[in-house]
Amino acid sequence: MSKYTVVDAHLHLWEKQNGRVNGRPVVGVGNGKSDFGGEVRQMMPPYMEDDKNTVERLIANMDYACVAGCVVTQEYIDGNQDAYLLSAKAKYPDRIKICSLYEERDDFLLEGVDGVKICAGRLKDQDLKKLLPVFQKVERAGKFISIDLADGDAQTEDMEYLIAQCPELKIAIGHFGMVTTEGWQKQIALAKHKNVYIESGGLTWLFHKEFYPYPSAIDAILEARDICGIEKLMWGSDYPRTMTDIAYIMAVRFIAESDKLSEEEKRAFLGENAVKFYGFGKLPVMEEIPNML
Repeated sequence: MSKYTVVDAHLHLWEKQNGRVNGRPVVGVGNGKSDFGGEVRQMMPPYMEDDKNTVERLIANMDYACVAGCVVTQEYIDGNQDAYLLSAKAKYPDRIKICSLYEERDDFLLEGVDGVKICAGRLKDQDLKKLLPVFQKVERAGKFISIDLADGDAQTEDMEYLIAQCPELKIAIGHFGMVTTEGWQKQIALAKHKNVYIESGGLTWLFHKEFYPYPSAIDAILEARDICGIEKLMWGSDYPRTMTDIAYIMAVRFIAESDKLSEEEKRAFLGENAVKFYGFGKLPVMEEIPNML
């Protein structure tokens, strides 16, 4: 039996990738590769040879890594996946929370989803204060906002304004504040507010050059803890893009095996904080699966 209740606060799903980057298409071309605006990139593990990043494959990976629940966020580079995420949640309602994608229109989906994803760093208009009606609408609906900010402190002042105007709105700031960029601590400091949390989706990507077991990523978690408290930090993987060089279980293991975090801190970071923030109900007790190694 797994010693931790693990929740992945940041991952992606799609049945068909149909996104855009800098106005150019992003589409799968086979064996986990995508045409990324004119350049071929390994978008996901090569075993996803049909270009389908499905919920069934995710659940298989979660089961093996003893990840009990997850939050599916979205990105412009994948295209709007609202319809597929609704079907995924219907299939695994106890294990999955989903975000609709905000695309700078008023008709973003709220019905049937748990939250709304805003790719703030990719917005055409970088003045986040203009998003106040969006934030208020999500707050009234009792949903959360998952938001990836522009690098550093470029948008933190605007976020302070929005947080003050929507004090009951739950906000999860993604990619650990883009921890490898200057000024990332300003994003982490936003979590000093009651309903603002930080999730670490993409942490292994940001420290990819260092690679496993990512000692500088652990140091960054400790620094963030000292800024806003461990109770405001949540683990996330950014699956499947971060799984091109590591196995999903490794994204959990480098946290679980660290000797710099206490057992209490590991439990909070790996899942307990996310259960509280996202409102997960009874999650399955995960059994460790022995392998042929």
